[in-house]
This record gives sequence, C-alpha cells and structure tokens, in this order.
Amino acid sequence: MNVKPNITILNALIRITIGLTIVAWGTAKLVKWPWRESYLLAILLGAMKVGEGIVRYCPATDLYKKSTTNGQTASRDSMEGLDQDEVLPYNPT
Repeated sequence: MNVKPNITILNALIRITIGLTIVAWGTAKLVKWPWRESYLLAILLGAMKVGEGIVRYCPATDLYKKSTTNGQTASRDSMEGLDQDEVLPYNPT
C-alpha cells in the first residue's frame, strides 16, 4: 500500500482544527453525561480527523480520486464504442 499525502497543508490545518474542536466538545459532554455513547463516537471521529491532518492522507479523498481517474465516469462508459465525432440522433421521447 503506497500512502502519499493527498491533501494540502491548508486542508490539513483545517482538519486538525476542526478535529480538536470536536474532540474537546465530545470530551466535555462525555464528562457531564458518561452514559451516552454518542459523545464517544464524536470523539473518535474528531480524533480521526486530527490523524488525517497530521499524516496529510485522507482515504476518502484517495478513493474519490482513484474512482474518477480510473477510466471514464459511469455515463461515459455507457457510450463506449461511439466515436467522439459521431452525432447521436435526437430522440424526444
């Protein structure tokens, strides 16, 4: 697995800032209501964003870039075999 940074420094700083904000908010809420598990989930998601910012690698961004650069888009695949210069007949129905 080849992991290269795929987000910019500004994007990484924004992810770190928002992630730390979510972690702080979730921790404050979890201290007040320790039986609620949704705050623990928020802390984990915030920590994930902090980690993405530090490493400068986002798996979702990488997956999106690979899906758009591997071949053409889905609508383009349905027109496979047609030349670029060929004009399709108009069908109003």
